[in-house]
Amino acid sequence: MENEESSYFSESKEQIELYIKDRLLLLKLQTAEKTARLTGLLFTGLILGLFSFFVLLFISMMGGYLFASLTGSLYCGFGIVAAFYLLILLLIFKFRKTLIEKWVGDTIIRVFFEKEKEDEIETIN
Repeated sequence: MENEESSYFSESKEQIELYIKDRLLLLKLQTAEKTARLTGLLFTGLILGLFSFFVLLFISMMGGYLFASLTGSLYCGFGIVAAFYLLILLLIFKFRKTLIEKWVGDTIIRVFFEKEKEDEIETIN
């Protein structure tokens, strides 16, 4: 009787150890997947931001020269473009919590908890 109990407990201990190892492996794999997805999003955003910067730079130079030809002064033309960017900067600073911080936070949370929502939907069905 005692041998049966000790073998039962040793088998249970082995099963629990295997379960814990499997859960840790699953956690590592899920973390790696979500980190890779987030890194991909950040890299894509960086590339898009870089190209957007260059497009905006050349459009700004075109606008500066356009306003310079309209006003007759190079300083006034580029000053109008600079004032426009200053206005945008002030608006972004005023609404930074709702525009930037919330958007970035929501994106990170969505990436990390996207799979769990799918799993919950599958378990409900």
